[in-house]
Amino acid sequence: MRILLSVVILATGIAIGGAVPRVSEFVQDALASVGVPRIHPAPAAGQPSSETDVPEPAGEHPRPRGAKPETGPATAKHPHGEGGGEAEPTVIKMQPEQVSGQDITVVTVEGGTLARHLLVPGTIAPDADRIARVPARVVGIVAEMRKRLGEEVVKGEVVAVLDSREVADAKSEYLTASVKAELEKTNFDRQQALWDKRISAESAFLNAKAVYSEAQLRVDLARQKLSALGLNAAEVASAAKRDETTPNTSTLRRYELRSPLSGRVVERKVDLGTDVGGQGDPDDLYTVADLSTVWIELAVPTTELAKVKEGARVLVTPSQGDADKQAEGKVIFVSPILNPDTRSARVIVGLPNRDMAWRPGTFVTAEVEVGQDAVKVRVPKAAIQTVAGEKVVFVRTATGFEKREIELGRSDDDAYEVVSGLRPGDEIAVANSFLLKAELGKAATGDND
Repeated sequence: MRILLSVVILATGIAIGGAVPRVSEFVQDALASVGVPRIHPAPAAGQPSSETDVPEPAGEHPRPRGAKPETGPATAKHPHGEGGGEAEPTVIKMQPEQVSGQDITVVTVEGGTLARHLLVPGTIAPDADRIARVPARVVGIVAEMRKRLGEEVVKGEVVAVLDSREVADAKSEYLTASVKAELEKTNFDRQQALWDKRISAESAFLNAKAVYSEAQLRVDLARQKLSALGLNAAEVASAAKRDETTPNTSTLRRYELRSPLSGRVVERKVDLGTDVGGQGDPDDLYTVADLSTVWIELAVPTTELAKVKEGARVLVTPSQGDADKQAEGKVIFVSPILNPDTRSARVIVGLPNRDMAWRPGTFVTAEVEVGQDAVKVRVPKAAIQTVAGEKVVFVRTATGFEKREIELGRSDDDAYEVVSGLRPGDEIAVANSFLLKAELGKAATGDND
């Protein structure tokens, strides 16, 4: 009885399905869910046997079932997205003459170093080891000023002359002591000869010896006094002999001031006839500086101080003016003492200044190298382009360039580290790589003209 009832229900369902296709589909779906296979009706004459059997257009050769339509791309493509869809180009075909004609520079990928920097403001100052003052070492009056502001001087060159009574007294004392010492020496020699022959008394000989020794002592003291004033005793004696031949000329009061180093006169503090050396008088006549090397004084915050090391390279750029003007120096001093007001440490950078382009007092920006990182793959920033939100480079191939997605790591001012996507030895486009990106854009939109 159950078997008969099942046959009746099945027959009824098949009859209804033949009349109403949608109901038939519903019934077959229900049957398929319990394991009964679908029943496909036989195709009518002239109709395709399945949805994939699409009739060929008239006048065209038949295509094998399942074959894809033929395409002729100028660039290779890959499916866009996980589900396929439109393909985007990855290869740009270019002849070598086209590459050179568009000035596309190609470099070989290799490892290198990424340098980390710290930007700090600074001020240019004279090198303290190359600046000196020409002091008035005696009390006197300025008689000659031989150098003008801005002129070059050589170490030991006479730059000014003073008229000084103090110098005249010192020279006179030395010359007098020298003459007296010569006389006492003559007397001592005579008394010694008489004593040797036992003609004179011993007391006379001893007295002459004592007087001569005292005269020598006075000469030594006078010589030391001249030396303290920066005068040479032999030159003083020679000048005195020359004065004997020219009675109208005297060098006793003349005191020459010489430059302590070679450089340029950057400051002049007195004029002719000015009193110097006394209380309330100017102490210096000139300031001479050698500006072939200058210092840059930086104030580095305590949070960054540990990164700055002596010997580190520094790139200097003017804070105002010519931004393309740059020079390279190095850190020569890092102060171990902090400024209590600014809580910063003094850092000194030595900077060559052969062309005198860096003037003391100028504000600059110093880029201090604070670290170096060695990387296996280093790529210039100019080689990196962004396509569809991804960082890419263009790798040189036998027929042109291939777009290659990469993963970036650390960076510095000029380059990136590439973590994946490139290997040392690959050749990539650097200069004008944006032209390749533009070619990809044309291919994606179908504009290849």
